[in-house]
Amino acid sequence: MRATLVSMLLAVLMLAAPAQLIGPGEEIGVDEHLGDTLPLDLKFRDENGQEVALRQLIDRPTLLTLVYFRCPSICSPFLNGVADVVGKLDLKPGQDYKVLTISFDDREGADLARAKKETYLKTFRTPYPPEGWRFLTGDRTSIDKVCRAVGYRFKLDGEDYLHPVTMMAISPDGKIVRYLYGMSFLPFDVKLALLEAAEGRVGATMNKVLTFCFSYDPAGKQYVFNFLKVSGTLLLFGLACFVVYLVITSRKSRKEKEPHVQS
Repeated sequence: MRATLVSMLLAVLMLAAPAQLIGPGEEIGVDEHLGDTLPLDLKFRDENGQEVALRQLIDRPTLLTLVYFRCPSICSPFLNGVADVVGKLDLKPGQDYKVLTISFDDREGADLARAKKETYLKTFRTPYPPEGWRFLTGDRTSIDKVCRAVGYRFKLDGEDYLHPVTMMAISPDGKIVRYLYGMSFLPFDVKLALLEAAEGRVGATMNKVLTFCFSYDPAGKQYVFNFLKVSGTLLLFGLACFVVYLVITSRKSRKEKEPHVQS
C-alpha cells in the first residue's frame, strides 16, 4: 500500500514539475534573479548612436524593459502599458527614476531606437524629459549577457521572436529588486518597486506563483492558465496530506494494540 502511494507521489511530482530548459533558446520565460547585479560595464548604443555603458544610465532607480522594436504583436502594447503607468506616477522622471528599454535583436540600430523613443514621448499628456526614458541597441554579446543576468529567455521564430513580457526594477548600483509582469501595471506597484530599488531592498513578490500558474503560449502570443501544472501540484499536495494521515493513524493504531504492562 505504501509503495503504491510513493509511486503515485513520484508520478505526480514529475507531472507537476516545470519543464527544464534543455539548451539555449529551447524554452522562453523568465528566471527571477532577485538580488543579483547587472554587469554595468556592458556597452550599448543609445537612440543617438552614441556608445554608453549601463553604469552611465543606471544611476538612480530604473525600470528595465527588454523588447525588440520591430515586434508585430506584444511589445507595443507592453510599452504602452509602461508609458501609461509612468505617466501616472507622482515621481519626477529623470530625477527620481529612469526607464531603460533595450532591444534584444542585434539587427536593430539607433534609427529604430530613436523612432520608438519619439513615438512614446509623444504619448504623454505633459512633456516627458528625454533623459528619463532611454532606448538602446547592442551587439549579440552584450544583449546575451544582460538577458542572462536578469534571467530573460527568448527564441528566434523566423524573422521575429517569441518572448515573455516583464519589467524589472533595478537599484542605482545595478541590483535586481523586483519583477513586474503583464501588459499593464498599477501605479502603486511600480512606485513601491522604485522605492525598494532606491533602498536596494529586494521586495517580496507573488510573481513566482503567477509564473508557475501561467505559461506563455507562443501561438496565441499570450499568457494562459497552466491547468495541468496547477492541478498536478494540488493533487500532489492532497496525496502528501493523505500519506501523512495514514502514517499518523497507523502509528496510533499500533500503540492502541500494544499490550499494557502492569506493574
